[in-house]
Amino acid sequence: MIEQQIDIPTPDGRVSTFITHPERDGPHPVVLLFMDAPGIREELRDMARRLGTCGYYVMLPSLYYRAGVFELGPIPPDDDAPERKRMYELMYSLTIPMVMQDTKALLDFAAMQPAASKGPAGAVGYCMSGRYAISAAANFPDRVTAAASIYGTHLMTDAPDSPHHTAHKASGELYFACAETDRWAPPELIGPLREKLSADGVAAEVEVYPNTHHGFAFPMRPVYDKHAAERHWERLLALYRRRL
Repeated sequence: MIEQQIDIPTPDGRVSTFITHPERDGPHPVVLLFMDAPGIREELRDMARRLGTCGYYVMLPSLYYRAGVFELGPIPPDDDAPERKRMYELMYSLTIPMVMQDTKALLDFAAMQPAASKGPAGAVGYCMSGRYAISAAANFPDRVTAAASIYGTHLMTDAPDSPHHTAHKASGELYFACAETDRWAPPELIGPLREKLSADGVAAEVEVYPNTHHGFAFPMRPVYDKHAAERHWERLLALYRRRL
């Protein structure tokens, strides 16, 4: 496997991006892996590596680069901890237009790389970035044809660029994995989200993972659920095999 850490220019600076892909048999389909709120860490790099070993050119950008932040380090569970308050501050500093600007820069960079396929690309986002993965499919329908939100937050808001409003612009297939217990993505929104996507004719699946909590796919979280995590990998890889 090839691994690189590359600073990719954007209109707002340079987004430091972890890139991994197989050494042989390229070019490989591009997959954008958008981080969750705690930011870049070895746990996410390992997830990128897992995708890469399945034959993809995986790009994991550090979305907090505008604030000069690369890694936050350990985040205490206490909501009043300064580290957690800083995480929330950074998380809420991001907007869909900002991340779509970054997405364009990432895709433009990948288009110049011999190891990256020029064909359909995928996206996946966890927690705060579920909306970014879905928005990538909506904003770049000619390129991002498979996107997944894993216990994504803010999928249904009053904003005009809310993912539930823009998902119909996607040309490919969308997948939403939802935790059964999730204070960040309330279960009562799952039904309305599913109904809206269906009414708009979106090729999408919304799946609830029984007996899980927000964060179930992360091996280092106390709420990690191995069975559910492996199911999410199965769903994600099947989606990419179909569409990429």
